[in-house]
Amino acid sequence: MTLRKAAILVLIASASISAARAADCPRKDALGTSRVMTLDPQAFPRVGLKSFPQSLPLAEKEVVLTFDDGPFPATTTKVLAALAAECVRATFFLIGRNAEANPGIVKAIAAGGHSIGHHTWSHRPLDKIGQAQAIEEIDRGIAADEKALNGTATSVPSTPFFRFPGFASTPALLSSLQSRGIAVLGADLWASDWNPMTPEQQLNLIIERLDYEEKGIILFHDTKAQTAKMLPAFLQYLRRNGYKVVHLVAPRPARN
Repeated sequence: MTLRKAAILVLIASASISAARAADCPRKDALGTSRVMTLDPQAFPRVGLKSFPQSLPLAEKEVVLTFDDGPFPATTTKVLAALAAECVRATFFLIGRNAEANPGIVKAIAAGGHSIGHHTWSHRPLDKIGQAQAIEEIDRGIAADEKALNGTATSVPSTPFFRFPGFASTPALLSSLQSRGIAVLGADLWASDWNPMTPEQQLNLIIERLDYEEKGIILFHDTKAQTAKMLPAFLQYLRRNGYKVVHLVAPRPARN
């Protein structure tokens, strides 16, 4: 057995065990969170077929919901309400300056059981600004997210998940993040919600793409009003059509 296959089996086993710890949902007809997957950055340093050769070991009709660029009061709160109504957990990749401006929403994201990843300080394209400035953008963003969440600014993330703005990585930055034990998440499909469209158009687009791919990490933006309006109908579509939501969490710190 190869080391890669062994790592996959370990991750799948961990996810299966974690599934039993998923929170019960008071609404029996809600979509719910099917299982919890512990994402170990050592086993999977980078995932997402839009950018990398591999993704997460998801079964058919399993999806991971991710949201970028928040928090943004006008829309993130509506996204959180839609997720709570269906007892669904997601991963939010926060921009540091938005987290600094809206610490209450950062805490609300965590209180809802969602995972908090990192998306730089100001969303600059990291492949255009040089290694030193890119690392500063990453670390400043993590520090702001951690300050909003836990009250202490640190460049060591409590949840070691990172997503590049615009998926614009470089080999040197990927190596740096891997050496720090930070997993880079790309996406397997996206809603293209950076393009203006109606909520109905966006719903039809993401349904078409998901039904073609049948599983994967999905990228949304919780800063988009069209996404916030579309999300309840999308979650209902998942439930009606047999899709399952997988929630990503970080490994627990090792005990001394």
